[in-house]
Amino acid sequence: MRKAEISRKTAETDIRLTIDLDGSGKADIDTGCGFLDHMLTLFARHGRFDLSVRCIGDTRVDYHHTTEDIGIVLGQAFARALGEKRGIVRYGSMLLPMDETLVLCAVDLSGRAALRYHMEIPAQKVGDFDTELGEEFFWGFVRAAAVTLHLRQLDGTNSHHILEAAFKAFGRALRQAVSIDAAAADEIPSTKGSL
Repeated sequence: MRKAEISRKTAETDIRLTIDLDGSGKADIDTGCGFLDHMLTLFARHGRFDLSVRCIGDTRVDYHHTTEDIGIVLGQAFARALGEKRGIVRYGSMLLPMDETLVLCAVDLSGRAALRYHMEIPAQKVGDFDTELGEEFFWGFVRAAAVTLHLRQLDGTNSHHILEAAFKAFGRALRQAVSIDAAAADEIPSTKGSL
């Protein structure tokens, strides 16, 4: 059962998150930020992860702490749900088109935190969401989950489309990486013997 439940409370956020890596894409999201709710719903749907997120954050300031801390908690949940990562494919990638936008996402569940984020988002905001917070979310995730993640915008001019393509591609690449390799279901996919 590749599931996890994480609760994390700080002076800035109070988050409760559950995930089932072998779900059907059901999402129940309430972060206090409509755009982030939308992105996480897309992520869950395209990754086929059952995801529930409840966050009470200091949104009277802005969405920075909420966005970063949800990335952290989601990363912690993935790490817990994957355990020792026995039998997983480990790598995943997606080249995702969305109208004029094209985004490449590649992930390695490596046990090493690294992010290469090459996104040129033209607007500073989508609605009331600061577009620079996309990078904060992904940094939070990779540090907590200890994964290598590359996100690269190959084309695109619409800020909403660019971020949406990134979250969809992220979900689909992770879906591939966490899937079980039937030919090696009892093996850890590393010559080191651990990830």
